[in-house]
Amino acid sequence: MPVGNLEFIKSASGTSVASLDVTNCFNADYDVYYISITKTDVTSNTYSYLRFLDSVGSVISASEYDVAALGLLSYGSFLENRNTLQTSIRYIDLSGTSTEQGIGNSLYIFNPFNSSSYTFITGQYSGHNSLGTAGGKVIGVHKSAEQITGINYLRAAGSFDSVTINVYGVK
Repeated sequence: MPVGNLEFIKSASGTSVASLDVTNCFNADYDVYYISITKTDVTSNTYSYLRFLDSVGSVISASEYDVAALGLLSYGSFLENRNTLQTSIRYIDLSGTSTEQGIGNSLYIFNPFNSSSYTFITGQYSGHNSLGTAGGKVIGVHKSAEQITGINYLRAAGSFDSVTINVYGVK
């Protein structure tokens, strides 16, 4: 993981939302960003996804994402997922329902504001559901060289009862 000082850029929170946008959080001042996703409680036992926002703040939902993820489950065998040409970076986390206690995510995003480079992501998560504890790792790439200005965090199904996203620049 990148080593350096973290400089707070922006925070966003939501309650009873299907997705949460963090707009205008990437700029020319940083090449690497750290994103912390906390206080996450959800309404369904499924994954969260991440998409990027383009230079005008629109969600990029074209089939331009590749992802690989490994889920480590205390209640079963591991899960391995590899997908190309997706409409989002899948498997950012796995969590239980609102009667359970949610998720914690740590993500690094590389080169989002550089319009001549792909944008890369690496991260890890932990969470708990009625079956036990889950953790995992994810790597992904947005395979279109364009300027990215923010993120869109969403559930595969259901919604977030609550979610908080903090964005930091890495110096």
